[in-house]
Amino acid sequence: MSKTYLFTSESVTEGHPDKICDQISDSILDAVLSQDPKGRVAAECSVATGLVLLFGEITTTANISFQDLIRKVVRDIGYTKEHGGGFDAESCAVLVALNKQSADIAAGVDQALEVREGDGKDTGAGDQGMMFGFACNETPELMPMPILVAHRIARRLSEVRKNGVLGYLRPDGKSQVTIEYGEDGKPARVDTIVISTQHEPSIDGEEDNDKVQARIASDLKAYVVMPVFHDLSIKPDDKTRYFINPSGRFVVGGPHGDAGLTGRKIIVDTYGGYARHGGGAFSGKDPTKVDRSAAYAVRHIAKNIIGAGLAERCEVQVAYAIGVAHPVSVMVTTFGTGKFPDHEITEVVKRLFDLRPAAIIKTFALNELPKARGGRFYQDVAAYGHFGRTDLELPWEKLDRVDDLKSAFFQAAAAKADSSKAASIK
Repeated sequence: MSKTYLFTSESVTEGHPDKICDQISDSILDAVLSQDPKGRVAAECSVATGLVLLFGEITTTANISFQDLIRKVVRDIGYTKEHGGGFDAESCAVLVALNKQSADIAAGVDQALEVREGDGKDTGAGDQGMMFGFACNETPELMPMPILVAHRIARRLSEVRKNGVLGYLRPDGKSQVTIEYGEDGKPARVDTIVISTQHEPSIDGEEDNDKVQARIASDLKAYVVMPVFHDLSIKPDDKTRYFINPSGRFVVGGPHGDAGLTGRKIIVDTYGGYARHGGGAFSGKDPTKVDRSAAYAVRHIAKNIIGAGLAERCEVQVAYAIGVAHPVSVMVTTFGTGKFPDHEITEVVKRLFDLRPAAIIKTFALNELPKARGGRFYQDVAAYGHFGRTDLELPWEKLDRVDDLKSAFFQAAAAKADSSKAASIK
């Protein structure tokens, strides 16, 4: 890698077809867990022109009107009548094709391998796989700057649409941010900002497309882009490149323009490609699925490691076997920025953090949060990222284990010093 380099991440608005599906899937999860905290959910969704299809496996005692719930999600996003650009919450077809969770999977989750071998009572992982958590000190949220800024821009697009500041915007949109990193590996400047946003055919009676696009570009720089940099160390400069609606007119969008599917924006959901990804999506999955719960747990660990000042960048990997409670592996990597060797940090993490699915669920109250938050929790993280959110009170974003980590390394350093002293006396 050269001494300076560019890194790019993207985000999408809540009206993007894939994100509509993520929010619908997570609204189903919220509804199930609000009534039945032990419910099992694997809810998938697909949208296309005039159609919403909900499918997957759900085992629950909850009584839910899926039709009403789905239409409410679509309506709240903003796809209503002419403002939907061809997709309407009231007139779209809603098809539901749900089955119960496989009895074979349920058996392995309900009683982990450790239980079947006589080692107490525990919950097995809902699937095999590996998950990554990441944190760095580039931003106040301890997130990589490219994805953080991309999320802020995407969220701001929806805010100004809904509060009427830029009422001519429609729900679909994407943002992309390229940050230039300096020789010290820190963000140095904003190189490029790309925004594509759905909009009304005319603005204040103006129908000429060139003038409409010029108005959109001017408004987005003033009301969307600049406000998101208020607390960041760098801001756009006179060399920053802007590409706003680079393809031109963007009136037809959402499911009327492109099909959508749950779980197709996993990089948007996490770290924008800045860190590795195990491949599993989050939305529509209850917390026994470690794709979701373990990814939250390792983000929590990585963030607390950074918060404790043990490293400037930290990635934590964990892996599971289906039906087995204990992880098959845990690894911490600090990319040469750690104040202690990675293997020592890994051993402390394994000692301090219980990464069995049942323990993760209990630590973060993952089954109780939807009811505690008035019936809506997971839907809120289904758009604009699951990490680094200051607009939501997320348990895995808390810096509540910093003192434990500091204490562990202080004790280890003291013991090592005593050992060296004893050896010198001998």
